[in-house]
Amino acid sequence: MSDSLWRHRDFMVLWSGRTLSEVGDAVSMLAIPLLAVTVLDASAVEVGVLGATRMIAYLFLSLPAGVWVDRMRKRRVMVACHLVRAGLVATVAIGAWAGWVTMAQLWIVALLSSVCTVLYETAHQSFLPSVVAGNQLLDANGKLTTTYSVSRIAGYGVGSVLVSALGVARTAGIDALAYVVNAVSLMLLRRPEQPPAVARRRNFRRELGAGLSFVFRHPIMPRLVAASASLNLFSQMIFALAVLYLVRDLHLSEHMVGVVLALTTLGGIGGGLVSARLARLVGTARVIWIAPLGLGWTVLLVPLAQPGWGAIAYTAGMAGLGAVFAIYNAAAVSYRQRVCPPDLLGRMTASVRWVIFGVMPVGALTGGLLGSWLGVRPTLWIAAAGVWASGLLLYLSPLRRWRDLPEEAGTPDGGQPPPRLPAPHGRSPVDPAGKAMGGVRGG
Repeated sequence: MSDSLWRHRDFMVLWSGRTLSEVGDAVSMLAIPLLAVTVLDASAVEVGVLGATRMIAYLFLSLPAGVWVDRMRKRRVMVACHLVRAGLVATVAIGAWAGWVTMAQLWIVALLSSVCTVLYETAHQSFLPSVVAGNQLLDANGKLTTTYSVSRIAGYGVGSVLVSALGVARTAGIDALAYVVNAVSLMLLRRPEQPPAVARRRNFRRELGAGLSFVFRHPIMPRLVAASASLNLFSQMIFALAVLYLVRDLHLSEHMVGVVLALTTLGGIGGGLVSARLARLVGTARVIWIAPLGLGWTVLLVPLAQPGWGAIAYTAGMAGLGAVFAIYNAAAVSYRQRVCPPDLLGRMTASVRWVIFGVMPVGALTGGLLGSWLGVRPTLWIAAAGVWASGLLLYLSPLRRWRDLPEEAGTPDGGQPPPRLPAPHGRSPVDPAGKAMGGVRGG
């Protein structure tokens, strides 16, 4: 099979469907907060709660989701999640059109959608290695990261036009249709998915513990998890207050809010496009701490913004944050997928995401509470400083002495390999290439 993903039919179908879904998701991420701020006159605390409920499932569902996903066919999980999310967003469209939508309804829809998101994302990251070869994962994840940013530009840009022309109700309905189309695209994949491993006896607690042990017994992974969690915590404080800040502090119209949010994703596009090349140039270990320390300072432009020219400063700052995440995530996620045994991918992914995504609702709620107590701008100063400082957790670790991350259990600087982990289902853990190993790392 050719190494070029452009000629890989199943990846192109998977990629196209996800792109459309992300565009629709961006539309609703613009429309629903605008509905809360401009129609329901939501406070900073209410906006923070809305952001928190959209991610709260990561905190209580990530770990069991990994066990469930490893027991099921992952494509079926993704299809079901898209259809349920389509129905949930449709209720917002109907409620807004009929005039009976409330903040409580938005919170409930956000909560249930977050459950679907956790299951879908866990399944998707575990499903990708069955679609592309191991040496294509870095390229595939780079393309998916770029797609996320491009979709945000299209979604925010189109969403701002649709909100102005059609109103929030019809705009939210478009997102529901996008989820349905993506569900159909997943059904068009030709390559059969390998059935989940069948164990004679199922032990939920033991299976759950295997994923956590796989993550936290490795000498590198806990440090990456801590830095990722810090980045997510502080960045969510910014994201939770974004629409409120743009509308009430920078005095932007609904249309301009969409334009600014669309432009902020340019950083993610650039970062996604150069992530693989940059990792090869400076090293897969170095790029992980260079990204937040070298680009994270740009987020300080966000609280510096003032009415008038401030829209430019805000855009530049958030574009820098997008580039940080694109470069950092492409390297960290690709390595994790490459070294993990296929039958443990769901639990390993879920264990990492439980920590690094579990802090996201905490960050959103903290942003809302501090925004109400200290004010929105002082809260953004705290969050921006925290984003940059997250890179210090990586710089002050052994990663600073390494050029590349190891693909085997041993450490690249000549240290001893980590303890060999117990084999799942009574056999030696192997990576997708069939090499025996004693541990992995993740990002």
